[in-house]
Amino acid sequence: MRLSRRWTASVIASALLAASTGCAANAGAGKHTDIVIGADLASTSPTDTAYASALQLMVEQINKSGQLGDRRLVLRIEDNHLDPTSSLSNISGLAADPAVAAIVAGSCGECLALSAKTIDEQKVPTIALTAADLRRIPAAGQHWIFKLGPNSTDDAAAIRSELRRSNLTRIAVLYADDAAGTDAFAALTGAGGARLRAANVNLAASGKIKPAAGDQITNKSAAELTRAVRALAATRPDAIVVLTGPDQADRAAMAARAARFGGRLVLGAQAGGDLFLSTEAARALDGAGLVFAKSLGIDDAIATTPAAAAQRQWLRDFTGANGDFNGSTLFAADTASLLARAVSGAGGNRGRIRDALETSGIDGLSGPIRFTATNHSGLQAQALTVLVARGGRWRLPG
Repeated sequence: MRLSRRWTASVIASALLAASTGCAANAGAGKHTDIVIGADLASTSPTDTAYASALQLMVEQINKSGQLGDRRLVLRIEDNHLDPTSSLSNISGLAADPAVAAIVAGSCGECLALSAKTIDEQKVPTIALTAADLRRIPAAGQHWIFKLGPNSTDDAAAIRSELRRSNLTRIAVLYADDAAGTDAFAALTGAGGARLRAANVNLAASGKIKPAAGDQITNKSAAELTRAVRALAATRPDAIVVLTGPDQADRAAMAARAARFGGRLVLGAQAGGDLFLSTEAARALDGAGLVFAKSLGIDDAIATTPAAAAQRQWLRDFTGANGDFNGSTLFAADTASLLARAVSGAGGNRGRIRDALETSGIDGLSGPIRFTATNHSGLQAQALTVLVARGGRWRLPG
């Protein structure tokens, strides 16, 4: 069963229950001090729905473990509907509430860019889960903002390496016309395709499409996507590289095969989502490559380290709670863990949480994470690999 494409009642209910029981604990025996984590997510986004489920599950596990002593985390979710103005309102409200110790921002890159000034002025530590680059925000405005997820430069390097390895020297690129898509395209190609040429790869054609509004791929947008893919396939490239979200990537793959494209499909990291592919997508994507955290395919490997064992356990836990596994949950779960580590020493003090995050280094569920004063985008390049679609799911190479 795939994750619900709507904001699930269970996620909202569990978040509200955690908040209400936390207040009761404060008002009663005084056994717990609540540390509120705000989350600005979109109910219309499959990726943000996965983030919400993962954040709530990890918060529950952290609280149950007792690792925070007499403190416990409470998750407060606000819905931005993938609208930057709504997101700004949500983040402004959360930041103005002194009970909120930190904020988690979702997949909307445009939302984060619009809210960056408010985050800085209100001095609230924020971890963003967007695929868009932090460099869209002036360096002076990044003091309170961190990012957890694949970086476009690392994503692009992995794609170029895969193209070289597979001797795919002539490519076409499809990308979404949004912050994440344009960042990914620029990182892959460079000015005038210079980065591709340096890798002995030629850009035959490129096409951009409007991003899907969450899961709302309309007949009109589906037709636009199909036309764009057909135009790229007509140039007869060795490979089509897809730099879109997961639903559009699935549809692009199906459109390419319908256009009798027989070359390789290579997907950028933002296309990562469900571990198991739908029947239609599985046929179209068979043999395709996906740049993503290698821990998505961890059940293919023997767990020889504590980090690998934790990754496999998370896969089992999330699947048991939600029915299917989504790779995006790895980044959200690590976000909750990082905030818990910061809270364990800083309590609800925003400045101390920020400082703790800036020196954080963990081997997370998504891979090695290292934040520094000069790098607030902490997922390391070695966390990524090129997974292969085989047997209806994404698998580790080899």
